[in-house]
This record gives sequence, C-alpha cells and structure tokens, in this order.
Amino acid sequence: MTFTIKPMVEEFFAWVKQQASDCTVPPKSKTGHGLNFVINQEKYLRIFLEDGDVPINNFASERAIRTFCLGKKNWMFHNTAKGASASAMVYSISETAKLNNLRPYYYFKYILTELPKLCDERGNIDPTKLDYLMPWSDSLPDECRKPRRS
Repeated sequence: MTFTIKPMVEEFFAWVKQQASDCTVPPKSKTGHGLNFVINQEKYLRIFLEDGDVPINNFASERAIRTFCLGKKNWMFHNTAKGASASAMVYSISETAKLNNLRPYYYFKYILTELPKLCDERGNIDPTKLDYLMPWSDSLPDECRKPRRS
C-alpha cells in the first residue's frame, strides 16, 4: 500500500482557506489569527514536500531540547546574564557529548577532575592543552563512552 502525504496537505490548506474566507471565524479572533498565519506561511510549511532533507515535523529538535526545558525550573542561576551564560555552556557541552556518543554524567565527571590539573598558579588553562578532553577525542576513558549495541 502506497501512502503519500501530498493530497492530505492540499486538503488541509484548502480547508484552512475555506475557514478563513467564511464568516464563521472572526478574522480578529485567535482562531482567525491562526488561520491567517497558516495561509501566510503556506510556502514554508510545504517545503518538506519538495525537499526530502526537510523533516515533516520538528520532533528531533523537540527531543534535543527536552532535558533543557525540563531542567530549567530547577536551575536557580538563570536570573543573571552570567548564570544564563553558564547554563548555555553546560547545556552545549552536554549536547555535544551526546552527539559524540558519550555519557554526559561520566564525561562531566572526567573533565571536572582533569581541568584543575591543567591550571597554572593563577588558575588559567592553556587552551592548546585541551584537545584530549574534547568529546571527539580518542583518548577519553571507556566509562565516558556509551556501550556499543550489538
């Protein structure tokens, strides 16, 4: 059985245009604004039909930011610019670790024990000495890596 989404998309946009043109939905209502938004964005909402690299939904993006959205209520340091910057840095490191098939907890544990060893007497770290700590480094301990599926 062959299934194609294009006829359903065509039907959806025809329905939206019909609803917007009927007098049953006031144009200034929230529903009217929503219908007009869909009509104005139709060109962009149809892109996935022409380009196979464009996903039909944003589930991957939603899944990627899920942990961040769930955790933000627990993070007390978001109320300052420095706190938000620190949060963004931690989140970025965590997501980069995941993309490199690392277990974030063990990766953070490792880098947080290694970084102090690289500090000079003033607390500075030479950035050229950080390569072995990068998420894509082959020298990371096995405990940082996700187990391979068989």
